[in-house]
Amino acid sequence: MESHLVRIINRLELMANDGGNLKRNFERDGVVVAEVSYSYDEENGALFTLRDVEAHETFTFDSIDLIAMEIYELLY
Repeated sequence: MESHLVRIINRLELMANDGGNLKRNFERDGVVVAEVSYSYDEENGALFTLRDVEAHETFTFDSIDLIAMEIYELLY
């Protein structure tokens, strides 16, 4: 059985591989707890932006591992 963290990383990697500016929602019990967007440009490289819906806070990550752990904490 695949771990929750691996599934989160797989979704983030798919976003990065699709390229462009993409958004995905992460839900717990059918309620969106995190909105994640991905962007890439030559100046900044790959950036993930996480919006914590409940806390009304936004965070930016350049590491897929760090954002995956943050999403995991919000979900579980």
